[in-house]
Amino acid sequence: MAQLTDFSVKPVLTGGKVLLRSFADADLDGLRAALRDPEVRRLTGSVHDEREEFAPEDPAEVAELRDWYASRAAQRDRLDLAVVDNTDGRCVGEAVLNQWDPANHSCNFRILLGPAGRGRGLGTEATRLIVGYGFEWLGLHRISLEVYAFNRRAHHVYEKVGFRAEGVLRQALRYRDEWIDATVMSILAPEWAAHQGTDIHRIDAESGTAGGGT
Repeated sequence: MAQLTDFSVKPVLTGGKVLLRSFADADLDGLRAALRDPEVRRLTGSVHDEREEFAPEDPAEVAELRDWYASRAAQRDRLDLAVVDNTDGRCVGEAVLNQWDPANHSCNFRILLGPAGRGRGLGTEATRLIVGYGFEWLGLHRISLEVYAFNRRAHHVYEKVGFRAEGVLRQALRYRDEWIDATVMSILAPEWAAHQGTDIHRIDAESGTAGGGT
């Protein structure tokens, strides 16, 4: 296992459905499509009403996004990787380990997929790939995330890979006239070593134990 020092090495992580790699210039259109998708904007808490959800793209944003993704390979304290669909080689989103706490060997995790990457298990596999890399190569002890209560699909994926709910941030997001809770979830290195991110629900059913973050 590598020593936990920095994130300067940007790996290529290969799965059956997706490839995770550093960003290329050709990825920008796919990333823009993902970031501009109204569902993505709502479920990630990026907007607070329909007006913002469907707001047109500001031309200045394109240049900012291009600069942002071009700079990701130089980051030494986080790992940002493009999620590439193996069926056609297109970038459909991103997977990120950030908020690195070196003293506690911990990171935050987030993933974002546009419409072209949803509904086929790409997010589940991408999550397994980058979480596994965090534990097995970066030497992390804990990877955590926050997911909003109305993002049930993402919550299910995280449970499936082995994240467990730790608590609730009450009314953490305002959307329209509603207040939305956020669930804090995490996975620890010993847990990953025990199941390698396989389908926790299936394993629990076979063993007769309760789990899967419940």
